[in-house]
Amino acid sequence: MHIKHENWGTYQNQPVSLYTLSNPGGIEVKISTYGGIITSILMPDKNGKREEITLGFDKLDDYLSQQYLEGCPYLGALIGRYANRIAKGKFTLGGQNYQFAINNGENHLHGGIQGYHRKNWEATAFQMPGKVGINLEIFSPDMEEGYPGNLHLMVTYTLTEQNELVIEYQATTDKTTHVNFTNHAYFNLNGCNENVESHQLQLFADCYTEVDDSAIPTGKILTVKGSAMDFTEPKAIGDRISEVQGRGYDHNYIINGTAGDLRIGAIAIDEKSGRKLEMYTTEPAVQLYTGNYLDGTFKRGNTIFNERFGFCLEAQHYPDSPNQPEFPSTLLHSGEKYHQTTVYKFSLV
Repeated sequence: MHIKHENWGTYQNQPVSLYTLSNPGGIEVKISTYGGIITSILMPDKNGKREEITLGFDKLDDYLSQQYLEGCPYLGALIGRYANRIAKGKFTLGGQNYQFAINNGENHLHGGIQGYHRKNWEATAFQMPGKVGINLEIFSPDMEEGYPGNLHLMVTYTLTEQNELVIEYQATTDKTTHVNFTNHAYFNLNGCNENVESHQLQLFADCYTEVDDSAIPTGKILTVKGSAMDFTEPKAIGDRISEVQGRGYDHNYIINGTAGDLRIGAIAIDEKSGRKLEMYTTEPAVQLYTGNYLDGTFKRGNTIFNERFGFCLEAQHYPDSPNQPEFPSTLLHSGEKYHQTTVYKFSLV
């Protein structure tokens, strides 16, 4: 197990660090203090060839460019204070109305314009028997991006000898607020050599939240059975993607089992390379996103990020929960401690 630190540049006159976590299994994960971004994951294939399996950049300047910020695909970033969408960018809490930035059509997405993906986090590295990692911390002041409450958030990235990337979130607030944190990594298990439509995907989810044309939940919970939304048995991501509402999958699947228990949510396999990804989480749901709006604008080296060049498994609470009283609550109260865990496990078939 090994961890390396390097200076990666500056953001708002503050130094940005890049940490490299590596293990004996050939897994190497790079994480930036800017945005808490997973910038790179290297993984061997069935023949031992190590390749990139996530979308990101090798230079900080690429994440800070105006072009990237305007069309932000949130590559590998930590998302908060509220991941996914809030309808019309507002909710009512304790009799008070709160309004947030409108940054996705007429709705609020991923914590707003200055979300946690644009913060430079404080980092502390650690190394223990069988694992290495970093703790990332931020303070989000009361009414930042419109959210009530002074919030302290710590996210811990840990790489284990068992080829697991563990992401833990812990938060406290001094005033009741809504929270929904996730990571927006895009995976491409074929070594980023082609799009992900041939990946075999299984989701351990019998239901999903129906959405309108602006991707806001209608409040209805629908069964996936027999529809293009059905991944209860493994199938290619691209198998029925043309039948899906919108430009591809961008939907909230309700994970079977009990929220709060660490349980399996998804398995993805690239048969050509033999790479396998399993996702476990304590969260109630996972957003499957298939890179529908990647359009070739961004690239790493000669690898161009075209449409459906990566898929995301964003462990989360349901979208627009603050306005949907029937959904699991996203409230965090003063005196409470928030905690969730998501695990990405890498292996070969």
